[in-house]
Amino acid sequence: METTPAVYHAGSRAVQERVGVRESADHVGRSVGRHIKPVAAAFLGLQPLLVLGAAAPDTGRVWASPLTGTPGFVRATGPRQLSVTGGLRPADPLTSALATDGTRVGTLALDPRTRRRMRLNGRLRPTPRGFAVEADQVFANCPKYLQRRETYETVAGRRPGPTRRGHRLTDEQRAFVEAADTLFIATVHPGGADAGHRGGHPGFVRTTSATGLSWRDYPGNAMFLTLGNLVTDPRAGLLLLDWTTGRSLQLTGEARTEFTADGERRVHFTVTEAEDTPDAVPLRWSAPAYSPANPHPPG
Repeated sequence: METTPAVYHAGSRAVQERVGVRESADHVGRSVGRHIKPVAAAFLGLQPLLVLGAAAPDTGRVWASPLTGTPGFVRATGPRQLSVTGGLRPADPLTSALATDGTRVGTLALDPRTRRRMRLNGRLRPTPRGFAVEADQVFANCPKYLQRRETYETVAGRRPGPTRRGHRLTDEQRAFVEAADTLFIATVHPGGADAGHRGGHPGFVRTTSATGLSWRDYPGNAMFLTLGNLVTDPRAGLLLLDWTTGRSLQLTGEARTEFTADGERRVHFTVTEAEDTPDAVPLRWSAPAYSPANPHPPG
């Protein structure tokens, strides 16, 4: 098991100190290791969806991308190794990352059926059938703000349509963002990358302009890995999914955290580039049951 000093870097420590949760963070940090335990390996093998976060080696921009497959396409193939069969959709912005040995990546396996999630961060190595990740950090997260979706089906014949690219959100895309109950965020720091989850009732993410998004950072596990990464490097990538149609909206840009006078935290994201792909994911999930932990967004 890793010791706490190896879990957090200076950025996370700065946020923990500011919020006054360093002791809690030390306690939670003891659960972070470098090995994939049997229960985690079993969990990975049941998932049809994996979210990948990284900086694209060819552009330097940070993206979050969805990967899908028949359960078993993600599996533990060693005490510290996650292996993935298959790859990203054609022309995904992280395609170069999957082809580059040593790319620092964050992965998030999330199961809406059980409201469980697991993060594995490490270094990527291309393989003949896909890629593998040697783990530097492996840990589970609590089910807070994760919406339950009881079932899913794989839609036969669903294939990614043409991607619409731009540098500003259209009015329809802004409406899509504001209807979302789930957001994935990729961040990086000098020693690695991370893929995280944010959730809430529809409206928890607001668009402030054609290039601006904002959301309240709800109380969590006190680790502040995402906000800590943003202290050291403002680059970030967002992923929003339509859990019925399979549409994906991927955004890259920069984010900063505002610490308000009333003790709340709000993240402000500025869009640099957007990729909007219909039918990007072949999964169709049942309607959500919202997490009882979700605060109601302001009207």
